Amino acid sequence: MTVLVWHASWQNRRSQFFRGIMNRIEIEKKLNEDRAWLLETYSQLSDEQLFSDLTPSEHDPSNFWSALDHLAHLALIERNFAAMIRRHIGGHANPVGLTSDDAGVPRTRDQIMASVHAMTEEWQLQHHGKSLNEVVALGASARAVSLELLSELTDAQLEEVLPGAPWADGTVGGVIAANADHGRMHWKWAKDAGVLEHH
Repeated sequence: MTVLVWHASWQNRRSQFFRGIMNRIEIEKKLNEDRAWLLETYSQLSDEQLFSDLTPSEHDPSNFWSALDHLAHLALIERNFAAMIRRHIGGHANPVGLTSDDAGVPRTRDQIMASVHAMTEEWQLQHHGKSLNEVVALGASARAVSLELLSELTDAQLEEVLPGAPWADGTVGGVIAANADHGRMHWKWAKDAGVLEHH
């Protein structure tokens, strides 16, 4: 089954983040500026703020994610987005593989969310406890994948709709740029969970 990425709330935030198709300069600026902001924000946190239990897992509520787990999670999603786009450019009929499998069999929302939560949990457990520098390197590697992809795509390809993508405006360029918003969304969740209240 295609590796899936899904944050249901993103569907309701399309108009909030995107007000038209972005060109490659806007996409690259957004990725770079938001990445710099994210690194600055996390570099100001203490070890307790970085490593303390923060939010319960949506796969296993007995497992808690730290602020660093949320940062590491972004790399998984970014790599998955790039893989989906490459599948689309390669002519795959179902590049996202979200609402149906490759045979066209539809998935229920519960099936989608269960598979995605399991996938993200596996990643979180794999990288849990890594240092800030290690997690930053993980994200840098994923960002390099996005920037390489961006450099290879034509302007016309950036404006193509990525079939089945519920993120941003649904275009290839919009999905790449959505990685920036994803980071800000997870930081908001970390703040809402009280990360800044730890010392």
